Amino acid sequence: MGQVSGSDDALLLELVGISVEYGAVRALDDISMGVRKGEVVAVMGPNGAGKSTVLKAVMGLAPVVSGQVYWRQRPLAAATHEIVKEGIAFVPQGRRVFTHLTITENLEMGCIYLSDRAEKARRLDSVMELFPVLHEKRRDMASAMSGGQQQMLALGRGLMGAPEVLLLDEPTLGLAPIIVKEVFAKVAEISERLDTTIMVVEHNIKGVLDIVDRAYVLDKGTVVHNGTPESIRETDILTQVFLGRA
Repeated sequence: MGQVSGSDDALLLELVGISVEYGAVRALDDISMGVRKGEVVAVMGPNGAGKSTVLKAVMGLAPVVSGQVYWRQRPLAAATHEIVKEGIAFVPQGRRVFTHLTITENLEMGCIYLSDRAEKARRLDSVMELFPVLHEKRRDMASAMSGGQQQMLALGRGLMGAPEVLLLDEPTLGLAPIIVKEVFAKVAEISERLDTTIMVVEHNIKGVLDIVDRAYVLDKGTVVHNGTPESIRETDILTQVFLGRA
């Protein structure tokens, strides 16, 4: 099992020696990374660095050719649709809400496997308490929501599975700056209030560094830096990576 940041704390979710290939393209090249219980960890880097592929490798949505994903120190071997039952939820890029369904129906899709109606109602109440706008508009069609509201709905739907780990793929993509701040504040609140462990792929470096405990910097499918936000601010690793000199 790999070690991260020199700490002996066990990683809740860990990727060890993961390589992903799309035909002749190697999107991830023998990467190892992970997140400990309670952490918020960012995965950042330029376009094409392999950031989103990290999350897809965890969820069984990428063609992994070598390496292993570990969940609670055991190989994660569940099928993609079963992983949410294991305690891992994935909020994909681009929100992907069901526009022809109401907000409540969208949220219920996040725990479609759950047959306990009382538990489903409890989770709905909990998510709507965290996102007052979803409660206010709960009977509206998702198509009537703004982009920012749809992102809150996507986050809420991810939480309906009561996940231990939440994987977020570019949650602020395409949103206005004021909404970006709201999304980051909500991600921090989810971490604090629900004690949810979060791994977030994000292009908005300044904003995400304010809310994470640690960050990985990827370049051309490899990890080129792993450390605290301070360690990233103190080095020129981002300049090197984004200007192609890493």
